[in-house]
Amino acid sequence: MSLQAILNYQEVDAKLFKLERELAGSEERKEYVKVKKFLQSAPEKLDALEVKAQSLKAEADELVKKYEKLEDTLSDFDHLDELVTEGADIAFYQKKAQTKVEQLKKMKADLNALVANIKATETEYQKLKKMVISAQKQYAEVSEKYKAVKTAKDPEKKALEGELAKLEKEVPATLLEAYKMKREEKIFPVVGEIAGTRCPFCSMEPPLAARNKLTGGATIECDNCHRIIFSK
Repeated sequence: MSLQAILNYQEVDAKLFKLERELAGSEERKEYVKVKKFLQSAPEKLDALEVKAQSLKAEADELVKKYEKLEDTLSDFDHLDELVTEGADIAFYQKKAQTKVEQLKKMKADLNALVANIKATETEYQKLKKMVISAQKQYAEVSEKYKAVKTAKDPEKKALEGELAKLEKEVPATLLEAYKMKREEKIFPVVGEIAGTRCPFCSMEPPLAARNKLTGGATIECDNCHRIIFSK
């Protein structure tokens, strides 16, 4: 009796499952989910870009300070002729000055790269902001379209749910609970008759000890696909 009850339940549930799959696979829902996910993730992306831009700017400001400080040190070599006249080693000062110049060149290149990175980040930020504004306008439209599709299917859905509510009264509570848990995991069909010695869904063979329990209307769970198996 309990086996027939759960099979009757599953037969009606198959119609509901099909309806749910049609709704889930509709273009209206796909577009709605796409826009919704974008809007949900956009604030975090915008914040990340803003933090990146601030970090790059701080790095650039610090590099400018170092650049200006290093540039000032070159003024020490403005009176190189006087130092040479006083007997200083010109080769030493020339080498030192050249080192400073090379450091300045590298700093300038690094600074230019940072500025370019800042501009690229700002461009990306502004582009994302425009996309968010566009998506916000689009969301209202796709939301209404998806709502219309759901509303159209509501009468059939409610009728099937009402039928299931009546049928589930005939199903043992433990079996119904197990069925509903698997249904929530998107497993369907949930219940099936063993095919010889194998699971009717995935063809894996349950252990002999488990198969021996399939008597008097008892059921087992497939270790592989986790569906419920019975034997008449």
